[in-house]
Amino acid sequence: MTGSRNPSKIDALDLAVFSKRIEGIASKMQNTLLRTARSGVINTGRDFSCCILTGDCRLVSVAESLPIHVMAGPDIMARWMKRFHPNLARGDAFLHNSPYHGCSHAADLSVLVPVIDEAGIHRFTLLAKAHQADIGNSIPTTYHAAARDLYEEGALIFPATQVQSGYEDISDIIRLCEMRIRVPEQWRGDYLASLGAARVGEREILGLAREIGWDRLEALVEAWFDYSERRMRAAIASLPAGSAKGHTMHDPFPGTPAEGIPINVTVAVDPAEGRIEIDLRDNIDCMPNGLNLSEACALTAAMVGTFNSLGLTVPTNEGSFRCLKVDLRENCAVGIPLHPTSCSVATQNVADRLTCAVQLAFANLAEGYGLAEVGAVQSAAQAVISGRDPKRQGRAFVDQLILGDTLGAAGPRADGWLAMITAGTAGMSFFDSVEVDEIRHPILVHQRRLVPDSEGAGRHRGAPASLVEFGPRHSEIEVLYQSDGTVYPPQGARGGAHGGGARNFVTRQNGLVEPADGWATVSLRPGDRVTGISPGGGGYGPAREREPALVQADVAEGYVTRARARDVYAVEIGSDGKLDADATARLRSGSKIRREI
Repeated sequence: MTGSRNPSKIDALDLAVFSKRIEGIASKMQNTLLRTARSGVINTGRDFSCCILTGDCRLVSVAESLPIHVMAGPDIMARWMKRFHPNLARGDAFLHNSPYHGCSHAADLSVLVPVIDEAGIHRFTLLAKAHQADIGNSIPTTYHAAARDLYEEGALIFPATQVQSGYEDISDIIRLCEMRIRVPEQWRGDYLASLGAARVGEREILGLAREIGWDRLEALVEAWFDYSERRMRAAIASLPAGSAKGHTMHDPFPGTPAEGIPINVTVAVDPAEGRIEIDLRDNIDCMPNGLNLSEACALTAAMVGTFNSLGLTVPTNEGSFRCLKVDLRENCAVGIPLHPTSCSVATQNVADRLTCAVQLAFANLAEGYGLAEVGAVQSAAQAVISGRDPKRQGRAFVDQLILGDTLGAAGPRADGWLAMITAGTAGMSFFDSVEVDEIRHPILVHQRRLVPDSEGAGRHRGAPASLVEFGPRHSEIEVLYQSDGTVYPPQGARGGAHGGGARNFVTRQNGLVEPADGWATVSLRPGDRVTGISPGGGGYGPAREREPALVQADVAEGYVTRARARDVYAVEIGSDGKLDADATARLRSGSKIRREI
């Protein structure tokens, strides 16, 4: 990869080195944001992403980013940046979080930096996207599920708004944010972290170009796209030809149809042409609430479900995306929203259900493909908390917790991931440290554990549910969340069972228990506690086909009780924890045996 080589001659070694170098630049951006951000949702929960795009807005590399943030949308955002600002210069930077112009949702405030060469040519665009603890919503949460429109949502919206020129802040924009955001010093720290991440990427791209030359760099990018397309076509060639439908339901919420939100998907696979088409147009119109998907999230959620279902590792960039077509329509809840539709929760609830519908469609296509349904989000374990801390001079705080929600769906080759957290984050977010959350905020986490017998049973089982219980220590706090999966638990696939349903409730100081499912705003006083139980992931394949040794291991881990092992999986485990092979064989052949006490 030297500048003296012919730019057009690229071998496999060149491409391998380039892919790691460009990924390394995205990783440096990620590491910068992680280590310098102020809010817990970013530097503990890792709800942020960084990516690199070409100057003509094609995705090159995403490092270890959250899929819902970057698979689709950054390209649209970069195009709007160029449309609004046709004369880009080195030192420019732009704030962008508009769901009508390519961003996932308003909470994912992004910094875009164009990389301009010595001749003034726009070569690349760098994007650092971080979920904010507060973005000026009318209530202290960035997930306003009940907002009837953007105005009731209240978020600050920046459609590729210039925030730096000549590497200097445009102070009017900074002051505007600080006046509208509840903890301005926390926001300012997160903004600087995102800006710093993008500038690190700019420095590294310019350095790489000095080393190998712009022509060589561009040739390597095109070769990387072509390689990724070949890998994608090979993966599609292994799929059966045909089309299949996937369907799931989101629980009823304010502003939804009475029965909830139906989500319909049709997937068509053409192995000979190396093409997959996902049709999302057969869905309801946008709703008067914040659960509508942005265009970016509708595209990405469908793409996540597709890549999850392939069974092969394929690079996610412009090259592999050439093989996919996602059909959307305007004013659709899982399509293209029109201003002022609220998309406040676009990255989570309905997006995850859409991903699951795609996975179920692939599972319906043939045995050995797709996945079951990932558990629904977000229980109280992922609530946004806010209030004032009397131990810190009454200072305001607002932050999102990521204390629980396991959710992983089973697939044709593996059990559900125990730390999926959401389908759209694909396990790339992290669970919070209990101790760190208790230091940062005036809360006490009373318990965090798994719930036995809550997994979707199957040949491969879903992840068991999690339970998180917490409350305030010495001051009143407000807890906001939007929990799905109580009415419609996660479905299994190919004969697998559904996972356990969600449940949320408040236990008052006097012992009174109040149900608090669905979209909830809960005020807690010292002595009160809120409990969030996530759904378990759906199972894949019939439970009685599960290997008995795996069931034995599940019992040993506490995921499954001995009674469930016998009644659901037809596996007999003795009181000593050992597998009774003879009794299991009789159970699975239909013979009756006396249960060991």
